[in-house]
Amino acid sequence: VQLQASGGGSVQAGGSLRLACKASGTTVGVQRIGWFRQAPGKQRELVTAISTGGRTDYGDSVAGRFTLFRDSAKNTLYLYMNSLKPEDTAVYYCNIRGNLFDYWGQGTQVTVSS
Repeated sequence: VQLQASGGGSVQAGGSLRLACKASGTTVGVQRIGWFRQAPGKQRELVTAISTGGRTDYGDSVAGRFTLFRDSAKNTLYLYMNSLKPEDTAVYYCNIRGNLFDYWGQGTQVTVSS
């Protein structure tokens, strides 16, 4: 499985961006798909993820501003980011996890200026 992330860029505070993560290949036993991010000097953290049971989790700092959308027909996972803040600046990674695998995209940079 390969994950190709796109859509990052630079935006001013209060702006919006949409990230996309297209998956190629097939997997069996997917447990969770989602987005993580890592800012300089910080640990990678969960942004949002959806589990196979349908539950969607959001990190506390993005809840109410970010929305996860899965387009199964296109094998693409979208992250809609609104009301962006400078603290949202990070490299964003998409992820597919199962019992026996843990795939990561290459990361896409999001920079929010004040």
